[in-house]
Amino acid sequence: MTPAEGAPLRVAVVGVGHLGQHHARLWATMEGCRLVAVVDADAERARAIAGKYGDVASHTEAQRLVGGVDAVSIAVPTLAHKEVAIPFLEAGIPVLVEKPMAPTLEDADAMIGTASRTGTLLGVGHTERFNPAIAELARRVKRPRFIECHRLGSFAPRSLDIDVVLDLMIHDLDIALSLVGGEVKSVAAVGVAALTRRVDIANARLVFEGGCVANLTASRVSAAKTRKIRVFQRDSYLSCDCAAGALEHYRLEADAGSAQRPTIVHETVSVGPEEPLLRELSAFAAAVRGRAPFPVAGGEGRRALAAALAVARAIEESFETEE
Repeated sequence: MTPAEGAPLRVAVVGVGHLGQHHARLWATMEGCRLVAVVDADAERARAIAGKYGDVASHTEAQRLVGGVDAVSIAVPTLAHKEVAIPFLEAGIPVLVEKPMAPTLEDADAMIGTASRTGTLLGVGHTERFNPAIAELARRVKRPRFIECHRLGSFAPRSLDIDVVLDLMIHDLDIALSLVGGEVKSVAAVGVAALTRRVDIANARLVFEGGCVANLTASRVSAAKTRKIRVFQRDSYLSCDCAAGALEHYRLEADAGSAQRPTIVHETVSVGPEEPLLRELSAFAAAVRGRAPFPVAGGEGRRALAAALAVARAIEESFETEE
C-alpha cells in the first residue's frame, strides 16, 4: 500500500555490497524517504552498513521485511534476483531490481508476470538512463543512423558471476534500444575471456529494422576507463562522455534559400552534476507514490536482457566457428 501523502516512504535495501551500499546511502538521505532496514547474507556487513544511518535494522533474510516496508531496492547477485524479488511482488511491495534484471528471460518473465498479476511496480536499475548527459542526449536524438559505444574499465573482483556483456555492455544496449526504438534485426559479436573464466572484453554489432547500426565495445580488463557514446544522424553528430557528464553536439545549419555552404555549429551542452543513481531512486520513489511512471519498467529491462543474451549467443557461435 502506498504511504499517505506526507508520510515518509519506508525503504529497505537487499544486498549491500559494492552497489547496494550506495542505494542505502542515498535512501538514507533522500527527502520524503526513510531507510528502515538493510539485508545481506553477510551479517557483519549488514550491521556495519545499517550502523552508518542511525535507527536502521539489519537482517540476513529478505522475507523479514515483508509487511514493514513500502518499497525495496534489490542489489544481490543476478542469479538470486527472481528468488528475492517475487515474494515482495506477491506482497504488493514495489521492487527496484539492479541490472541485469535476471540471468534468463524465463526468470525475467516470472518477475514481470508476478508484477502484472499483483499490479505492483517493478523497475530495473539501468542507472545510465538517469545520467544527466544521457538524458540530454536522448532529448536531441531524432532518427539515429549509427551509434558507437565504448565502455571500458579496469579489472575489479566483482560481478564475476556474469560476463562483461551482462555486467557492462548491457548499459549501452539499453541506451541504444531506447534511442532507436525499433527491433533488432541481426547481431554479430566476438569476445575474449582474458582474466576470468567468463568473457571480459566483447564487441557487438547490432543492425536494427530501419537500418540503424550500433557498434558496442565493453571491457573490464582495460588500463584506462572510458564511457563514451557517439550518435550520428542526418545533419547532426553527438558525442557523450558518460563519466564526465559532458555532451558535444555538432550540426549543420543553412539559411533557407542560401547558396552558401551550410555552417557547422558546435555546441558544448551544459548538464547538471546530479548523481545518476540519486536521479534513479528519486524517479522510483515518485513512481511508488503514483506521481509518474518509472522510465525503466520490467519490460524495458527484459528488452535489454534479451539483447544482451543475443550478444552472448553470438559470441558463443564465434567460439564454435574458431573450433
